[in-house]
Amino acid sequence: MAPWRLALVTIFQFLENLTDRQAADALRSRIDWKYSLSLPLTDAGWDASVLSEFRTRLVDGEAEMRLLDLLLQICHEHGWLKERGRQRTDSTHVLAKIRALNRLVCVAQTMVYVLSVLAEVAPSWVANHCPVAWVTRYSHRIEHTRLPQGEAARLEFANQVGGDGWLLLDALAATDTPEWLTALPVVATLRQIWEQQYFSPAAGGEWRPREQALPAAQMINSPYDFDARYAIKNQTMWVGYKVHFSETCDADLPHLLTHVQTTPATLNDDTALATIHAQMAARQHLPRQHIVDAGYVDARTLVASARQYAVELIGPTKGNY
Repeated sequence: MAPWRLALVTIFQFLENLTDRQAADALRSRIDWKYSLSLPLTDAGWDASVLSEFRTRLVDGEAEMRLLDLLLQICHEHGWLKERGRQRTDSTHVLAKIRALNRLVCVAQTMVYVLSVLAEVAPSWVANHCPVAWVTRYSHRIEHTRLPQGEAARLEFANQVGGDGWLLLDALAATDTPEWLTALPVVATLRQIWEQQYFSPAAGGEWRPREQALPAAQMINSPYDFDARYAIKNQTMWVGYKVHFSETCDADLPHLLTHVQTTPATLNDDTALATIHAQMAARQHLPRQHIVDAGYVDARTLVASARQYAVELIGPTKGNY
């Protein structure tokens, strides 16, 4: 299957907000899709799993920018992309595809997740090492409405979940537990979340009060996405990531995206600019003038941009720096 076809289907899928299965159905049944992909009307398409496999290969091979680089090369050959022209960069939020969880729901749902994985890969071990009461406690997704009411009752529940987690970690660390089982990623997830949310067993193993919780940049918000972080930008609050878009803005020329960089949501904009310029330089897409938001501008980035890349930063309120 030609990569360009898979990439184009991915774009169509994004534009029309389709699932993988819906996109596969559209590929089989829609004439406009077949025409755009240069496929005969009798083409049977492919299975929906091909799309997720294609995206996984792009990420694993760090090849996300290859199609964009090829497009920009063609635009440069046609004169649509000006060398050392004028560009602008700004960031926006990217929502993680997870439910927003508070601390208590996060730890309880982590137990649900970990026990579900262990029950699938090692059912006999779970039957021999997990109390029967856990079946009732962790057999369903944890919802806010299922939690005990009142601060004291919720603290008691948090400590009960914490004790269950420490007990499970002790069982996994026992000498008779197979090494492959302790090496599962979900076990590391459980251990790290428990170290964040609870005091160590030597210190009592109880729930950490809010004032002793870790900063947002370090706190895991969901067992299903290790890197998603809680962040605030202006009036927007979200759990996920931050993406920096750079585009050309020369007069009388089309506006083209030249660079896309995804960072942790808690990373300040000014810390991303050095990487953006370095990657632009490697691809020969550096601007002469770079318009940025106030979050990108400080003395360090002003000097570094001018000295290393001959890029003139232009801020939002004080004109040409």
